[in-house]
Amino acid sequence: MNKTVYYMKNIYFVAIAFMLFSCQTKQEQDRPNILLLMSDNQSWNHVGVYGDPVVKTPNVDKIAAEGVRFTHAFCNSPSCTPARAALLTGQDIWRIEEGANLWGVLPTKFTVFPDLLEKAGYKVGYDGKGWGPGSYEANGRTRNPAGDKYANFAEFIKKTEKGEPWSYWFNSLHPHRPYEVGSGEKAGIALESIKVPAYLPDTHDVRMDIADYYAAIQTFDTEVGEIMQQLKESGQLDNTIVVVCSDNGWQMPRGLANLYDFGTRVPLIVSWPERFKTDVVTDELVTLLDLTPTFLALAKAEVPDDMTGKSLLPIVEKDAETFQSREFVVFGRERHAFVRQHGLGYPGRAIRTKQYLYIKNYEADRWPAGDPPLYGDVDPYMLNYPGPAKFFILQHKDEPEAQQAFQLAFAKRPTEELYDVINDPDQLHNLAADSKYQEVRAKLAEQMVNYLKKTNDPRETGGKIIWDSTDYFSEIDKTPKPSQEAIAIFDLDTMYNYLK
Repeated sequence: MNKTVYYMKNIYFVAIAFMLFSCQTKQEQDRPNILLLMSDNQSWNHVGVYGDPVVKTPNVDKIAAEGVRFTHAFCNSPSCTPARAALLTGQDIWRIEEGANLWGVLPTKFTVFPDLLEKAGYKVGYDGKGWGPGSYEANGRTRNPAGDKYANFAEFIKKTEKGEPWSYWFNSLHPHRPYEVGSGEKAGIALESIKVPAYLPDTHDVRMDIADYYAAIQTFDTEVGEIMQQLKESGQLDNTIVVVCSDNGWQMPRGLANLYDFGTRVPLIVSWPERFKTDVVTDELVTLLDLTPTFLALAKAEVPDDMTGKSLLPIVEKDAETFQSREFVVFGRERHAFVRQHGLGYPGRAIRTKQYLYIKNYEADRWPAGDPPLYGDVDPYMLNYPGPAKFFILQHKDEPEAQQAFQLAFAKRPTEELYDVINDPDQLHNLAADSKYQEVRAKLAEQMVNYLKKTNDPRETGGKIIWDSTDYFSEIDKTPKPSQEAIAIFDLDTMYNYLK
């Protein structure tokens, strides 16, 4: 063979190989890694960059400066298991059957984003809770819907091949209760600097409880910093989308397990400086449901038609086209903890606009916070460990300093609630029966019902209601035993039985 021809052929094959390699590299660069950093039970406003002057979150604040911060982000349900199931499936909780309840199952017919990413060539992993609490084995899943479990992010990165796109979900234990009483003061948090919301009594006990919660948030922030350092050291920071959020609101009375902002409104920060806007704040109405179609779009994977979430890319991308803003978001709750006789829940749906929150309570004759005297939908749910805010309110419920807080968090509620969240941010004044707001109430109720019917919610379509009778995979909750301290303070029985 002529030497010139030989060399030309070699150059040709090298060029082809280079082009193929370049295309593969470009494809990998076009498909970023996905890192989801989730706190457990943290309200939207308890982050430094969200305006809290007391809690210190420098690592989360840094990510916000390099990304897009959402001020009106909501979970789909103020309860851990359904909120996480909704995120994983990209669907409203009333569409995922047993997945709408705490301590249940997530039926296998509902596809989750880690499986779809894995099918698209991603390595998927998580640590901590992932989907849960519940039993993924009870209905035939071979692994947690969140993917393959790892001890930590460092282990996951170590076991990931170079150039392999990946998705990892870090699940912090913080700031979930129980807290170490006094940990806030030990962390240097000044009780007098804390702003107590108007729906809680402004007392030493409540301030101490909030300080302990703040200390747990600061622990989460430290965890975030450690993971971001590991990501940087791996050399993959530039090609990783980082999302910081919480699953639902804080575990204070009127928070977790409630459809008020304090149970549903969460921090949400999305960062990828290579492609997304930086140091931007948006008040667009979004939900955690929107993360799944966002992740799938970035991975160039198919987005199932049954997802009710909407991609956030039109909001966060630098060169995004005009985004069609939502006028409202809708969310709901079914059974949170097993805290009423026969396992009954407290079903509700809510619609949130920029100015109003409208709530419909479908079983207003039931106790919203769980049956007395434990009121178990407010933590500590069994009164089996310290909870200074709840303890104080229950101890002083007939006294002026705690009477309003007790009525707001523990007493029975009307079927309809309406709040002007701009003029009444603590959502103290129910306007549903006010003659001046009947037009607003009627419009919101109609919009909500139309959305629920469109998305096949049996609460409004007349379908079968299953959520009071589905399995609950925590037997201890069904016969709660209060602590000796609570028994002495509140003159309680040593055990309660919700199965009778």
